[in-house]
Amino acid sequence: MQTTKSNPAGQRTKLNLALTASIMAASGTLFAAGPAPVNLGSTAHFTILAGAAITTTGGGMVHGDVGASPIAGSAIHLPQSQVNGIIYEVDASGPAGAVIDPVRLTAAKGDLTTAYNDAAGRSPAPSGPFLNPGSGNIGGLNLIPGLYKFTGTAAITGSDVTLTGGPEDVWIFQIAADLQVATSIHVILAGGAQARNIFWQVGTSAVIGTFAVFKGTILASQAITMGTSSTTDGRLLASSAGVTFDGTVGTLPTPAAPVFSGIFQTNAHSATLVINSTPYFPVTLQSSRSLSAPNWTTIATNTPVASPWMVTDTNTMLTRPQNFYRAFITMPN
Repeated sequence: MQTTKSNPAGQRTKLNLALTASIMAASGTLFAAGPAPVNLGSTAHFTILAGAAITTTGGGMVHGDVGASPIAGSAIHLPQSQVNGIIYEVDASGPAGAVIDPVRLTAAKGDLTTAYNDAAGRSPAPSGPFLNPGSGNIGGLNLIPGLYKFTGTAAITGSDVTLTGGPEDVWIFQIAADLQVATSIHVILAGGAQARNIFWQVGTSAVIGTFAVFKGTILASQAITMGTSSTTDGRLLASSAGVTFDGTVGTLPTPAAPVFSGIFQTNAHSATLVINSTPYFPVTLQSSRSLSAPNWTTIATNTPVASPWMVTDTNTMLTRPQNFYRAFITMPN
């Protein structure tokens, strides 16, 4: 997940970039179908965030951070050996290796409430095929990007569901009651659709059945359960109740690659870079005198809490014909 760009030395420049030339519109703007994505704030780096106990009966790996609040750390039953990330707790009673950080957890739970309310309150109110699609059961359907509303329980049973759209397109599912995903059901992404752009706002609880393959972020008012041998590319964010993780793997969605939205050189020895990146993910910025150089020099590392991120490189030289920059996000393995 990286973007590389050069800046000629000795020039006053502002370069507007898109992720790749092949998806850049004539004006330099990327257009996405569906609603705007939900801003997850500081919950973005959590694969599991719960308001009550986090339990498992022998599930697999969780890639990303895990946390629970306001419940005590002793309610977190995932060991550090099962988490490729940081376990955050409100006190010292949790699993060995966990980090005590009640302030961070309180902020994350607050951001979860904000994100949940955002998803639930999106308008205009869906109608036609976007209101109760499949009479509440979207198994077997192929859904385009958009805002969908279920006035009761949403189910995916009988057959897989396919979400077809581009890499910047967004799906938001407003579900008044439960989300129920049957055994061995797959959420299939087609056309370049990305799990990071799929949001399931659940009014009560969500159950992902055994051997199911799920995509997207669940923002549940109550509990979330991942059945045995299920997998998810997304987040399990439960506001007031717990998360049961018996799945094979839970993985954070891959965030969008950092994008250089501006490079300004104001004198012979410094340049300011403006980088759009997903907040709360660690970003590394590097420079090189040539793309063929064997090594890149790290200029800065940071975990921005907002986008864009601005960095000044004070090591540019007037005699250097050009500087190359690249930025990348570090994800759990």
